[in-house]
Amino acid sequence: MNWSLVELGIDFSILGPALIVGLLVTLTHVPLGQRVLQRGIIFLDLAIAQVAGLGIIAAHSFHFEPGSWQVQLIAFCSAIIGVLLLNFSEQRWPKIQEALIGSLFVLASSASILLLASNPTGGEQLKELLVGQILWVSYEQIIPVSILYAAILVIWFKFSQRSSSLYFYLLFALTITASVQLVGIYLVFASLILPALAIRNTKKFTLAYGYLIGVTGYVLGLIFAAVMDLPAGAMIVHSMAISALVIGFLLKIRVSEFND
Repeated sequence: MNWSLVELGIDFSILGPALIVGLLVTLTHVPLGQRVLQRGIIFLDLAIAQVAGLGIIAAHSFHFEPGSWQVQLIAFCSAIIGVLLLNFSEQRWPKIQEALIGSLFVLASSASILLLASNPTGGEQLKELLVGQILWVSYEQIIPVSILYAAILVIWFKFSQRSSSLYFYLLFALTITASVQLVGIYLVFASLILPALAIRNTKKFTLAYGYLIGVTGYVLGLIFAAVMDLPAGAMIVHSMAISALVIGFLLKIRVSEFND
């Protein structure tokens, strides 16, 4: 069979920006995901992403243009309020922090539903918030996000080892606020946690393996979504999960052979 890329549904004018966004999200989320796993606050990303999403929904209810500075400001302020609350609760009630994070997620999710209840397109907006619209990302959106992510990476690798809990929460909020508008809540969670889970017992080249998992998930997910005409966000989540399982298994075998 001699199928062309167009016949297979692979259009790089569409997949190109989506792939770049996937690479950018992977670069920032893998190291952050490692720290989330180390701290034992697995659902932090879901909670903060949902709070940022609540801010986006609230901003849209005021009829601000999608992607405008007003929307960005409201979303970021919402995420900041969320992380400040969680930082306070971690200092005050560390033993129930995970339960409080889950409670914040449920409250933010419920508030989003209430805000969209009278909106005839509310269901579609909620779906976009969860699964994202990565195929609709434009190069114009990528440029400011690239600058932001570059600054976050520089700050993270330069100061993360001697950073406070509040520093981590604030940097996390800034990253998640940008990411959830590009790829949706599900992909934010997958990009943070799935690579981190696969490399949790790896001692060498952990970031390299984490990046490999993330990049593989985005590339294969986008290709399969295009070929099979399926939602890209959901397909990337599953592709990344398979990538994490396979690479995690190979890493486990390698560690076992080394120990033997």
